Amino acid sequence: MTSSGASRVLGRLAAADGAGVVRIEDRYDTDINDLWSAVTEPDRLARWYGKVDGDLRLGGDFTLYVEAADLHSTGRVDVCEPPRNVRVTTRETVESADRGNGPAPFDKTIEATLTADGEQTILTIEVRGVPLDKIEYFGTGWQIHAENLAAYLAGSERTDTESHRAELVTAYQALSAAVR
Repeated sequence: MTSSGASRVLGRLAAADGAGVVRIEDRYDTDINDLWSAVTEPDRLARWYGKVDGDLRLGGDFTLYVEAADLHSTGRVDVCEPPRNVRVTTRETVESADRGNGPAPFDKTIEATLTADGEQTILTIEVRGVPLDKIEYFGTGWQIHAENLAAYLAGSERTDTESHRAELVTAYQALSAAVR
């Protein structure tokens, strides 16, 4: 992230086919190949997002564990066009959902699009298929993931998630009113 600000909202919320769409976009101070590596290589993903195991090639299946949310998911790689585009479909496991306070498991697609811009790279993350009645929480969560990626790339600490989350939820609740 090239600029900071506790109240900066990176996301937009929308609806498509009866489900929510979260779109997060930010600019990172790194080249496209480094950012591609950070969003597709398991050892680097684990430093800012979650632990991924499995076949990360086109058509491959994988498992994902996001520690911050105690969330276990399964997924598959639907599109992989290095270093510009990757799209996966994921679904939280029933066991994971039973432990949490979230919705019943559902399929969602997560697409990352990278665009080189000089010495920086613009990353757009679009998450489709989220429940409309929880869209503000997904927007908040994905913004925190994007901020954690920026902190990881800069070699700094992650944001204080709990205090920041409350602030972001309020901002995303305002955005969700127009979507519902």
